[in-house]
Amino acid sequence: MIFDADGKVVGQHQLEHRQILPQAGWVEHDAAEIWDRTKEVIAGALKQADILGSDLAAIGITNQRETTVAWDVTTGRPLHNAIVWQDTRTADYLNTFSTKTSETITFKSGLPIAPYFAGSKMHWLIENSQEVKSAIAAGTARFGTIDSWLLWNLSGGVQGGVHFTDVTNASRTLLMNLETLQWDDELLGFFGIPRSVLPSIKSSSEIYATTDPHGPLGSAVPIAGILGDQHAAMVGQVCFERGESKTTYGTGNFALLNTGTEIVRSKNGLLSTVCYKFGNQPAMYALEGSVAVTGSAIQWLRDQLGIITNAAETENLASSVTDTAGVYFVPAFSGLFAPYWRSDARGVIVGLTRAATKAHLARAALEAICYQTRDVMDAMVADSGVPMTEMRVDGGITANSLCMQMQADIMGIDITRPLITETTALGAAYAAGLAVGFWKNTDELKKQWKQSRRWSATTSVADRASGYAGWKKAIERTLNWA
Repeated sequence: MIFDADGKVVGQHQLEHRQILPQAGWVEHDAAEIWDRTKEVIAGALKQADILGSDLAAIGITNQRETTVAWDVTTGRPLHNAIVWQDTRTADYLNTFSTKTSETITFKSGLPIAPYFAGSKMHWLIENSQEVKSAIAAGTARFGTIDSWLLWNLSGGVQGGVHFTDVTNASRTLLMNLETLQWDDELLGFFGIPRSVLPSIKSSSEIYATTDPHGPLGSAVPIAGILGDQHAAMVGQVCFERGESKTTYGTGNFALLNTGTEIVRSKNGLLSTVCYKFGNQPAMYALEGSVAVTGSAIQWLRDQLGIITNAAETENLASSVTDTAGVYFVPAFSGLFAPYWRSDARGVIVGLTRAATKAHLARAALEAICYQTRDVMDAMVADSGVPMTEMRVDGGITANSLCMQMQADIMGIDITRPLITETTALGAAYAAGLAVGFWKNTDELKKQWKQSRRWSATTSVADRASGYAGWKKAIERTLNWA
């Protein structure tokens, strides 16, 4: 996506890439395909905007954070498929950690022990891929999240690409110390990961390198921003003040609350994470609640069940009934994330009667998105002590008005959507633009935020309470399956 000085989109292009599912609980991506698609969408966006790469002031990168790739610095090829954030193959390995080790990891990294994060994925690659082992022995292995892979390729790859990541992505590995913002020797030791394979950790907004003039941009453009997707959405939603929050609806759902320069240790199953760090300024921290399956539940209705042919149909189908007829759908396909952290959970559909139709199931899928979001936001309020009066939202599902109305009704607060809903890409642009002086400061960015729609609750307190009680009952049915 290409943005102008007013934060408006002037060009964009997007492509899907393959989801590789080798066995139950395993999710992989082809990192070479991701790089190929990246080159294609760069060309497509430049063409649509009718500009050259040399017309760009800077480039920001944003990515799905925990997805982990290993590659060879001499060949430029991935050594194994990337292991995706949703992948649960390392659950048994993590269960071998003692309580004391787990507590040390959580205190230092801010994260619970879960297959979600990159550290155990790196360990798996080292233990299970002969190509990775050989490359480590030869000194040619490089590990990283997808931001590192893209930065390395954009900046020249085998011809001298740089190997960096930013604090937001590093904070999702179980390997970075939240206080020092550096790789932690004790954490590296727990997972058996040599420091030599890891990228250097930088801020989220500085010039890391320029693009290879022979690459897809055809010019040397500063690469000046890196933010994990949810942190980028915080920046795109201009949540720069302590107490401000946003929820992004994507493949999964992610809610963040800015806690300022303070690391807040969650007592309610949330993550402590870096929110962002701009250049030499102090790091800002956040509480985060992650839901593994929201938008991907709609994809499941489409791809696995075949009850819709595209995601946009869900709203019409769900609107054709006034309620779910008592059906609850908990899409715990890869366990439950915040605030439960139960990798033994599996998806359930409960409350079925002969009267239930695909419309009721579609509506239950939308409700599941909203109930999972409420679980996380209730935990946030409990941790922060700050009551929530409204929630800023972004991401694909926010185009579904029925779902956003349900969200307001289930939570009993106002839901507000910005004019530009692609706030993740916008946040990456903001980080890059700040680094090169394209925008002066965050105050200038705040003035660009505009509301496009607001939804207010229409349900009674009693209706909200009984609906949520049913949801909690459904959650219980998911546990102890795997």
